[in-house]
Amino acid sequence: MYDTIIIGAGLSGLAAGIRLAHYGQKVCILERHYTIGGLNSFYRMHGRDFDVGLHAVTNFTPKGTRRGPLATVLKRLQIEWDEFQLAPQVGSSVAFPGVKLRFTNDFKLLESEVARAFPTQIDGFRQLVAQLADYDQIDQAGYEGSAREVVSRFISDPLLVEMLFCPLMWYGNAREHDMDYGQFCIMFRSVFMEGFSRPFDGIRLILKILVKKFKASGGELRLRSGVQRIETDASRVQRIVLDNGDVVEGKNVLSSAGSFETLRMVNPPVSQTTVGEPGRLSFIETLSVLDRQPRDLGHDETIVFFNDHDKFEWCRPEDDLCDLRTGVICSPNNYAYRNNDGTPRDLEEGVMRITLLANHPRWVALSDEEYKDEKERWYQATLESATRFTPDFRPHVVATDMFTPRTIERFTWHTNGTVYGAPKKRLDGRTPYENLYLCGTDQGYVGIIGSMISGISLATHLLRP
Repeated sequence: MYDTIIIGAGLSGLAAGIRLAHYGQKVCILERHYTIGGLNSFYRMHGRDFDVGLHAVTNFTPKGTRRGPLATVLKRLQIEWDEFQLAPQVGSSVAFPGVKLRFTNDFKLLESEVARAFPTQIDGFRQLVAQLADYDQIDQAGYEGSAREVVSRFISDPLLVEMLFCPLMWYGNAREHDMDYGQFCIMFRSVFMEGFSRPFDGIRLILKILVKKFKASGGELRLRSGVQRIETDASRVQRIVLDNGDVVEGKNVLSSAGSFETLRMVNPPVSQTTVGEPGRLSFIETLSVLDRQPRDLGHDETIVFFNDHDKFEWCRPEDDLCDLRTGVICSPNNYAYRNNDGTPRDLEEGVMRITLLANHPRWVALSDEEYKDEKERWYQATLESATRFTPDFRPHVVATDMFTPRTIERFTWHTNGTVYGAPKKRLDGRTPYENLYLCGTDQGYVGIIGSMISGISLATHLLRP
């Protein structure tokens, strides 16, 4: 009998496991996959290491900062700032037709860019920032309000509204067309007011640190141990049955599998109303390895959020496999990496990652042969779309890979290949069962740091007498 069983060895599950095990709980993490990380993992192909999902670690704050999500993670998990080896971004932008807003981890640059490009809106922008900076409490009613309605009270230029929403929706919004106000506040602060960073060795460094901490605290990690069903009585989880038939029992169960996916595993089955609706948003992402650094081709931006028309459409594309109108271009090379002696350090090869919205049902309906052909077609179309906003790097590509909604569903078991989970968040992590809780994306926390905060917050709740 375990004190807590955690479903999923992603960032939130590992963080929760460390916190619980540190306080003497007997904890077991169950992971269906053969490796750790969930939506933020890594793999090796043809002698190269690739990250899955990591464009940036948001919520970056410099060493010594005592407040904010990153400081909370380090303190609660007893990790030193230097262990994550975070390098800040060089600089990013939001690019719309005829207008570009640049930003770095210094918020003053974005403020000056808004004043330059939208001089009549700067006072309203500052008033908006002052309001959302005070958003400290996540309560369901305040969280779920329309972010577009709130922002429109301060900013009257529709183009600036769209440009502000673009990166925030791309980096953490499960709701189509609009955004929960609470999520908007969280993402605005994490992207614009704190900023982007990345470890030189990518997500594998963070994951390895977390696993080492978890095991050193006495936690048990079981890979290839997928959950077949969660057996309950009227009010509590009684046991968990694994895919291989093994039975695992615990006083509490903490799931990072997603609210829809978790409640769908409950036996006896619960109503569709209780389960809720799954998310609809999924993506393709292309990875292009270059024979030189992107800056040598004239591209020195860390991330470019692009949209090729004035209106930003955040929804699943229905008319085709993907939407070429908007996307994210990320170069992991364009962070300010340093050696121990402070000298600049470069990744060995150049990399360009491009992400587009995609239609999960259309991708999974393809035959194997069609799927292969469409991957090649959309790889080329994605690069053609992206190079409207970057120098043309295509002649310098030496290796490629690509994942689709089909890939995401295969390796994460997320319904519809979703990345940001269900649109309805459960902020307190509670379910209809008194000892079954949710952590991660469907608690309303996204990103590398947000996921760990989620795990820590639920673990803290479970530790209360």
